[in-house]
Amino acid sequence: MKISTRGRYGLRAMADLAGCEGGESVKLNSIAERQGIPGHYLEQLIAALKKAGYVKSVRGARGGYHLNGRPEDISVGDILRVLEGPLYPVDCVADDGDASCGGADCDACVARPVWEKIYDSLSGVVDSITLKDLIGGEK
Repeated sequence: MKISTRGRYGLRAMADLAGCEGGESVKLNSIAERQGIPGHYLEQLIAALKKAGYVKSVRGARGGYHLNGRPEDISVGDILRVLEGPLYPVDCVADDGDASCGGADCDACVARPVWEKIYDSLSGVVDSITLKDLIGGEK
């Protein structure tokens, strides 16, 4: 699995928001400049994160964006799933997966346990790291 710029930039932007003092609102152009993210691209990422409930916007001259929650309650996995989609290495591992391996019986597939272990391991890692961990350098 390869994480795209959506996931990488989005995670950096969320860590930037998490590092702001006292939950103050931050302008997107400030985040874009600090993180080296194109402004128009950052707008798309923040819109998706806002729709998912992880970011809040404030209007007005002192407006901007801030986390909608505590950094310790938002995991890397939460952010990646919003921006990248499901983290399944192959479709047949998904709960609603089908025989997408060319019509083979997924339950009888000798490789399925490998895909499930990859998914479980990846999920375990990204779900165990929070924004607080990232900004505090704990992990």
